[in-house]
Amino acid sequence: MKPLFHPMLVNDAFGDPGLYVDCLFDKCALLFDLGDIRALAARKLLRLTDVFVSHTHMDHFMGFDWLVRVCLGRPRALRLYGPPGFLAQVEHRLAAYTWNLVQNYEADFTLEVLEAHPDGSAQRAAFHCKRGFQRQDEEALTLHAGILREEEGFRVRAAFLDHKTACLGFALEENQHLNVWKNKLDELGLPPGPWLQEFKHAVRRGLPPETRFRAWWRADGRTHERWFALGALEATALRIVPGQKLAYVTDVVYHEANAARIVELARGADALYIEAPFLEQDAERAAAKYHLTAAQAGRLARAAGVKSVVPFHFSPVYHDRGAALRAEVERAFAGPGAPCNTGAGK
Repeated sequence: MKPLFHPMLVNDAFGDPGLYVDCLFDKCALLFDLGDIRALAARKLLRLTDVFVSHTHMDHFMGFDWLVRVCLGRPRALRLYGPPGFLAQVEHRLAAYTWNLVQNYEADFTLEVLEAHPDGSAQRAAFHCKRGFQRQDEEALTLHAGILREEEGFRVRAAFLDHKTACLGFALEENQHLNVWKNKLDELGLPPGPWLQEFKHAVRRGLPPETRFRAWWRADGRTHERWFALGALEATALRIVPGQKLAYVTDVVYHEANAARIVELARGADALYIEAPFLEQDAERAAAKYHLTAAQAGRLARAAGVKSVVPFHFSPVYHDRGAALRAEVERAFAGPGAPCNTGAGK
């Protein structure tokens, strides 16, 4: 079964936080946090459709300028999401540049920016390149269950966490995974092709089982087709299983309210990407800086019942002790007498 989400940390565990998620079948990619993104090739940045920013400390937002630079002049829109104050911060970053020649671009690159608030309200505005990135098209929204983005195949939810400023944690959830049995296609004499995406789309939309569905493919210089009842083809060639879930949490202090929100956000995730900046022996220092210890990260992962945990955002004071931070996460995540299942990460 090929997974939909293919995640990778943008930098190593001591670098700026960031998680890049390629969506295999949907021809898009998502980015969680926007710090130093120079490790990402331009082709990866140009696959992005949505960028989710936890908060705007420099190591989580300095890559904004580079992302805009790569996208300028291209016919596309990019959606950004962030915490309270995010719209004004994006507006000010864009206002720092001179845009007097952007009318020469054929394409009107556009940023669609959403600012979320703890009460479930949100504001959205657009910044069009050809209009000098002036703030326009403002509207008020209401978010339901913390959902920032919902597509046919997946959704992204946010939780408000405490970093002595509002900081968003994120969960990326596949609605359900549709696994096509290739051996069943072979038995039906159907080759794979673009029609499979149309098939999955029809199933996700919940079309009636009697709906006539066309499977088509190109061979020998011509188009071939066969017609099926959608429900019969689904029963024969498709297996529906629970979808993937990834969670991303960084820059949070350990206290009861934060812990409860993190556990709820990450519950049952296939992988939890979570900061582990400090060793437990330095818990006071971690609390003073509003960060977790590695042991706290591991305990939160265990409480959430995730399948694997990937620690990152290590403090540079441990520049030669990364193995100690990982080991502390592993011990806390495994618990007494339990096997470890810690993700490797980059």
